[in-house]
Amino acid sequence: MPRLSLQRQKLGGKMGYSGKRAIWNTASLIGLTALLTAAAAVAQVTPAEDPDWKESEVPPPPAFDAKKLIRIDMDRVVELRYGVDPASITINNEGVTRYVMTTTNAEGMVAAMYEGLRCATGEVKVYGRYNEGKWRATPNPEWRTLFGNPAVRHSLAFARQGACSGTAPPNTVADLVRNLKSPRSDLPR
Repeated sequence: MPRLSLQRQKLGGKMGYSGKRAIWNTASLIGLTALLTAAAAVAQVTPAEDPDWKESEVPPPPAFDAKKLIRIDMDRVVELRYGVDPASITINNEGVTRYVMTTTNAEGMVAAMYEGLRCATGEVKVYGRYNEGKWRATPNPEWRTLFGNPAVRHSLAFARQGACSGTAPPNTVADLVRNLKSPRSDLPR
């Protein structure tokens, strides 16, 4: 018989103070180990912002074809249709995904935005807007959060549909395009 069982028999089935303390210490150690493991996992999933990070020079907006768009799923209440031309997507070695996001209204008028997406920080930047056949640069573009920001709901939908895989972009543009065409059904929209 294990030693703990012998102690219980001697005490009339009751566990003594030292037995309870041993169980409490073991449970505490297991709990602490689980907590530290979880903290390490969270640290890997949400990297700290690098204060020295600087974005490289942004290339001019690429051409886009409104006939070759991959539709971005938005809420039914949104009257505009959003899409991305897969030929406009680039992923650089800094983890910035740049793309042209188009909007089409009920009359068929198309406008576009040239954007950058940082999955690591959950931010988007609008570099320029296309309207009436011309690109116009955004004066002093800034990184803005994707979350709780109605002005960039389309960018959040793009990220969730496949432009971000956790806190990183997919490995290749081909992977990103495949994700957009077959979005994961287990992610919230």
